[in-house]
Amino acid sequence: MDEIRKLLDSLTLRQKVSIVAAAVAVGLALHGISNWNRERDFQPLYTSMAPEDAGQVVERLRESNVPYRLTDAGATVLVPSAQVAEMRLRMAASGLPRSGRLGFELFDQTNFGATDFTEKVNYHRALEGELERSVTALAEVERARIHITFPKESVFLESRRPAKSSVMLQMRPGADLSPQNVQAVCYLVSSAVEGLEPGAVSVLDMRGNLLSRPKSTSEVDGGQPSAAHLEYRKSIEDGLLAKIDATLTPLLGPDGFRAGISVECDFTSGERSEEIFDPTLSVMATSQRTEDTSGTASAAGGIPGTSSNLPRPAPRLAGSPPGRARRTENIAYQTSRTVQTTRIPQGEIKRLSVSLLVDHEVAWEGEGAGARRTVSPPSEEKLQSIRDIVSGAIGFQADRGDQLIVENLLFESTRNWQSMDEAVPAAPAGGIELPSWVTTRVDDPKLLILIATGVGLALLVFVVGAFVFLRRRRKKRKVESVSTDKALPAGAAAMPPAIEEGPGVESKMQERLAEQAALKARLEEEALKSLKLGAVKTKKTEVLTKHLADEAEKEPAAMAQLVRTWLNEEGD
Repeated sequence: MDEIRKLLDSLTLRQKVSIVAAAVAVGLALHGISNWNRERDFQPLYTSMAPEDAGQVVERLRESNVPYRLTDAGATVLVPSAQVAEMRLRMAASGLPRSGRLGFELFDQTNFGATDFTEKVNYHRALEGELERSVTALAEVERARIHITFPKESVFLESRRPAKSSVMLQMRPGADLSPQNVQAVCYLVSSAVEGLEPGAVSVLDMRGNLLSRPKSTSEVDGGQPSAAHLEYRKSIEDGLLAKIDATLTPLLGPDGFRAGISVECDFTSGERSEEIFDPTLSVMATSQRTEDTSGTASAAGGIPGTSSNLPRPAPRLAGSPPGRARRTENIAYQTSRTVQTTRIPQGEIKRLSVSLLVDHEVAWEGEGAGARRTVSPPSEEKLQSIRDIVSGAIGFQADRGDQLIVENLLFESTRNWQSMDEAVPAAPAGGIELPSWVTTRVDDPKLLILIATGVGLALLVFVVGAFVFLRRRRKKRKVESVSTDKALPAGAAAMPPAIEEGPGVESKMQERLAEQAALKARLEEEALKSLKLGAVKTKKTEVLTKHLADEAEKEPAAMAQLVRTWLNEEGD
């Protein structure tokens, strides 16, 4: 104990504080390592759970005396890794987690005292819970909330209300639903509810953004085009513009033309029936034939009267007909006809209006350094070829009322090229043009901004480099001065004594120079001896040396006088 006490007494206050701080730090580190080793054994039991499910899972873990941890604001439950599989089986046997609201398991237990209203409310809750589970099964959806309003039936038409539904979706981080997925959710919900149309389902995310596009009154009543119609029209225009760009870019270059297109679409739909009669063609529609024959095989003949009835009748006249026959034929003809039923599609193109601007052509005259850049309009043959190419690319139809305008105008960029100075570099020999960044005008705003940015960056780099260089140089000088002050004894770094005026100034100056030379030699000798001996400075000596050096910097005259006094005492 005495040795420990002596050791503690020999330590300074700073050393004691350092030892205590190191001990505390080691203790805290050991405690942290122990907690980390204990906490790292916890593995996720369930993640991204609803608050209702998380509460029931935690309650079951407490009943089973299983340690657990909650993270992600209670959405993730952690348990020891050795009990993850067992606890999942136990939770599954208990029907947990239920993924939010309850489904049709509400009817697992029969309640004989439930009223009709209670049964309807439970069915409403169960249907919403089942739909939430179905929507949450999507890979992009983390949570879902669904509300359904059942249709209201009434004997009066004005009192009837259609079914409606609202769906709120919470997406997974980095996931997003496409318009096709949103439409699929609408059809999924509408198919599960009787009397619910897909257009009556509103889908939005947790940030309040509307994902579904319900039918507007203008779309239903045939008024102004809706947003879906405008989007469809824009998609057609973008597709036609892409065709024009892909066709003319190899011919004119990306900056040699500008195109614009307007599409008129017919969004009405229906059916059209036509019945056409052809008078030139006729066919037999009906045919009717009638034959009527009367008479016997041995008809009575002779003169009528008493003579014919006597025993010896008069002879029969020759050439009398034996009987009577009648024949009738009726044929009806009808002209041919064609009945045609056409279904009018929605979104059919009614008219195209295309405008195309073609820039002037650029050419080089001459070769070598004397080459000059010339600008000329394209020929009529070339414009006609461009018109024919664009007509075939967009499906131009004159009988539909389509309009195609191809004009040649001088672009502003080409005009600037035409009016540039002679200092602009000419095209190299061989007809190869220089890059645009080489031949850009000096007064081009983009080039000026680029030059200003480069100059600013260069100036900033120069200023930073100069600052770093001066700082290092100053630090180096300071280190050298500090090392010199430490090598000299206290008070030796003071300024030389001031030279007094009066007779014998030169002799006094020589004496002082000699004294300074002797002092310098003695100091060098002492410095060499200190280096050879390796004298050890105590803490008190270092503090005193630093204090004297600071005083010498503050009051050089007083320190010079002190050094002069020391020299005089040594001389005496």
